[in-house]
Amino acid sequence: MKKLYLLFFSMMLLLLVISGCSTNEQTKTTEVQKKQAAKQEKVELTVSAAASLQDALNDIKADFEKEHTNITLNFNFGASGALQQQISQGAPVDLFFSAAEDKFQKLVQNGLIEKKNGTDLVGNDLVLVVPKGSNKGIKTFEDLTKADKLALGTPESVPAGQYGKETLDKLNVWKAIEGKIVYAKDVRQVLTYVETNNVDAGIVYKTDALTSQKVEIVATAKENTHDPIIYPVGVIKNSTHLKEAQLFYNYLQNDKTMKTLEKYGFKGL
Repeated sequence: MKKLYLLFFSMMLLLLVISGCSTNEQTKTTEVQKKQAAKQEKVELTVSAAASLQDALNDIKADFEKEHTNITLNFNFGASGALQQQISQGAPVDLFFSAAEDKFQKLVQNGLIEKKNGTDLVGNDLVLVVPKGSNKGIKTFEDLTKADKLALGTPESVPAGQYGKETLDKLNVWKAIEGKIVYAKDVRQVLTYVETNNVDAGIVYKTDALTSQKVEIVATAKENTHDPIIYPVGVIKNSTHLKEAQLFYNYLQNDKTMKTLEKYGFKGL
């Protein structure tokens, strides 16, 4: 009887041990699953970018999100000056991709972008466009004196407008055509004005002109007529998703992305 009791006690003890191990294993498994789930937590990044980057970045977005399924890119396209002001005023942004160095440097100087987390990525050309089939005889920047109306981005906030004004000043044309200018909020609006024949000509980036079948490039501004057109990109210091923002920042600099940007007419630096 005593032996039987000992045997029963031993079996119960063994079952308790096995049960305890099983519970520990389940706990460990649950913890691992939680960690894996945390790693794949859905993150949305807000990228404020110059309007001229719209087509290229939408292409890059598709590739990036295929490789990083837990990250969604939300773009806020507009004039670099307006975007810089939004960020300065506290807009929740993770990366800034500017069409002008001076707008970007303001954020660096104000401590909103760390210098080590910013780089000059690509360049662009400034071009003069007219509606397809135009018979106004506008073939050069100097010919703009023949135009009744000319579209240009507002120089204070639109880098392409700033570069355009510099070029027209350099060519001694600005004063003659200043009264004919229709100002636009960004380069895409300038392009739309030309496409719809609301103006006789417009000054945009080459990358924008290449997206339209309704306009014709008639002249390219010489590099010595305006400041260098450089597009810097950087991570906003107070981003709530610094790790993921840094991931996209690095992705923008890889060979595949650079080829995509060049496909849309941007120039490597």
